[in-house]
Amino acid sequence: MRRDENEIRVLIDEAIAGNNRSLEELLDSVQDIVFNLSLRMLGTVQDAEDAAQEILIRIMTHLSSFRRESSFRTWVYRLAVNYLKNYKRSMFAGQPLDFEYYGNDIRYADMGSIDDLVDDISRETLAEELKMCCTNVMLQCLDPESRCIFIFGTMFKLDSHTAGEILDLTPENYRKKLSRIRKKVAAFLDVHCGLTEKGICSCSRRVNYAITQRRINPEKLDYLKLQTMDQEVSKEFMDEMEKLDALALTFEMLPSYQSPVRAQDVVCKILQSASFKKIQEL
Repeated sequence: MRRDENEIRVLIDEAIAGNNRSLEELLDSVQDIVFNLSLRMLGTVQDAEDAAQEILIRIMTHLSSFRRESSFRTWVYRLAVNYLKNYKRSMFAGQPLDFEYYGNDIRYADMGSIDDLVDDISRETLAEELKMCCTNVMLQCLDPESRCIFIFGTMFKLDSHTAGEILDLTPENYRKKLSRIRKKVAAFLDVHCGLTEKGICSCSRRVNYAITQRRINPEKLDYLKLQTMDQEVSKEFMDEMEKLDALALTFEMLPSYQSPVRAQDVVCKILQSASFKKIQEL
């Protein structure tokens, strides 16, 4: 259950005072939002797991710098965004995508000459994996700031005041940018994505091509192995504050996941590390 801000601040005081149990509970309260933000920002589960762990460590080692001028979650979002916008180790960091390239890959892929690699039962499962993979990779076609804005406004549904505070934008400027980005994404989806019922691409038809291009691996389904958050928790996690346009619902349908990076493991790893004192000085 989500803790209120007063409970969070008690945990912060106790964690700073050296209470490891309170530190674990504090990190546990934000580990899912950190992982889901990392996943949307970086586009792959492996990169998201690595980044989420690093962000939790940063929260842990920078906790005493939290000035309480905003909510703890807002501070966590800001710390995570600053880290993720400059993350250089992701799959797409050295090979940035754009909508033209991604659209051409959909439009001109030679799928007719590929042998059928799956049966009808596994095709449905693999199509679901491909949908999760494709929609997250599609976000990589946006520059980092635009990606943040779109994720906060469309998937996390933060209000414009909170999102603007995180991104150092006025609420009005944030709303204007979000509107432009939504139109850009919607235009791409309208032409290319079959989930909108207008686009030319079909996850099911594209499964064999995705396997041959190593976009998905039938032996390692990264998205389907994740535990999704239950409906009640997910609703609380992404409390709706703004109305979405119809095409943005393509992204709203994506599930929120429980973080595979557990706060307890991170705390234990750091506290048992010989370099803990050095980390504290970062």
